[in-house]
Amino acid sequence: MPIYLPESISAAAGTGSESSLGTRVDALTPRQIVAELDKYVISQNQAKRAVAVALRNRLRRQKLPSDLADEVAPKNILMIGPTGVGKTEIARRLARLAQSPFIKVEASKFTEVGYVGRDVESMVRDLVELAVGMIREERLGDVRHKARENAEDRLLDLLLPPLSPAVHENDPGPAREQHQRTRSRLRAQLTEGELDEREVEVDVLQKGFPSFEVISGASVEEIDINVKDMLPGLFQGRSKKRRVKVTEALGHLVQEEEQKLVDTDSVRAAAVDRVEQAGIIFVDEIDKVTGREGGHGPDVSREGVQRDILPIVEGTTVNTKHGMVRTDHILFIAAGAFHVAKPADLIPELQGRFPIRVELEALETEDFVRILTEPRGSLVRQYTALLETEGIALTFEDEAIERVAEYANLVNERTENIGARRLHTIMEKLLDEISFNAPELDEDTIVIDAAYVDRMLAEVVSDDDLSRYIL
Repeated sequence: MPIYLPESISAAAGTGSESSLGTRVDALTPRQIVAELDKYVISQNQAKRAVAVALRNRLRRQKLPSDLADEVAPKNILMIGPTGVGKTEIARRLARLAQSPFIKVEASKFTEVGYVGRDVESMVRDLVELAVGMIREERLGDVRHKARENAEDRLLDLLLPPLSPAVHENDPGPAREQHQRTRSRLRAQLTEGELDEREVEVDVLQKGFPSFEVISGASVEEIDINVKDMLPGLFQGRSKKRRVKVTEALGHLVQEEEQKLVDTDSVRAAAVDRVEQAGIIFVDEIDKVTGREGGHGPDVSREGVQRDILPIVEGTTVNTKHGMVRTDHILFIAAGAFHVAKPADLIPELQGRFPIRVELEALETEDFVRILTEPRGSLVRQYTALLETEGIALTFEDEAIERVAEYANLVNERTENIGARRLHTIMEKLLDEISFNAPELDEDTIVIDAAYVDRMLAEVVSDDDLSRYIL
């Protein structure tokens, strides 16, 4: 599960007025939020506007008096659209832009209480774990310089042990000055890397795991809390003396000093607060837990999952090993294709908790052309950069990109429509020969034109059986 750390918005901003946004998230207007999302997600303006307003409302709420802020509930969003049109990417980029803890879960992985599977509260626990990692990384960045200084002092003590108390008493002057001069020379050599190959003996923490497994009807979270409380020393690991090179020893010591300088309790408290005030949970495949009229199978379980999700979305308190977490102000974004079911098939109580509904449009040829070229991490830029590592300058003509987009749209129409994900299979097939032979090619420049695209793809696309299995 990816962890999104704060990043400079100005670094991701474009030219003009957007470049002066700075690093403050609350400086972003809904229009600027949409402009930032446009750099990574093509089309889907209605969905972008909805999430931009939701993010701005969250920032507005934080400026209200506390008594009124508690009454303002987040306006959760239900995204409706086929696969591969950008539902997940919009939510993911929004979380990165907002510097918020973000987690993506699939509703179909949860089961009703009493069935085998994960309980819905685990999504909140996972989100808290991600937030703890975010806060810890931020705190480590603040203390990294101090931690390195402390680690260097400890390493110098290993290279040059301190003077004994007897020497201090008998000869406090010259011996101490000589020791300080030697220590200063060693510090300079350590900074310049002259001591990297020397070996020292350090205590290295051995990470161990218990040799038993607890099976119980309780949740894994409760087992984790209870066992660690009863047997605190069992999971701490033991230290072992090892002779390692100075560079490796310095790395171990820096990590130890960083852990000492970061207060675990304050990290947990800050993580819980960030989750409560800024957490975003993306619930995908929400349509898979809707009941079908006249259907057979575990419909009770599907509706049970919805009823279990309901209190999380409404606002409840979840017990985690980092503390109690209120979900009242977590922003929930649900998404589903709703090919078979429809949003009205959700239980009424859950429908009411997603007041904002946006429909994402299926992608056309023009959208594929933009997806291939406009985003910062577009496929054309990715493949060009990958082949540059082999010393090959790969160039795509405009006509070639249009042909790739046409083929992707044609395959989506003939087979399953998987949206922009079809471009990955098309591009892999298109560049398969070049990628395989790249290390042995004598050419420095390769131009992909429309004729090359037709030669590599036309036969596969025209044959329905081949395209079903290959593309």
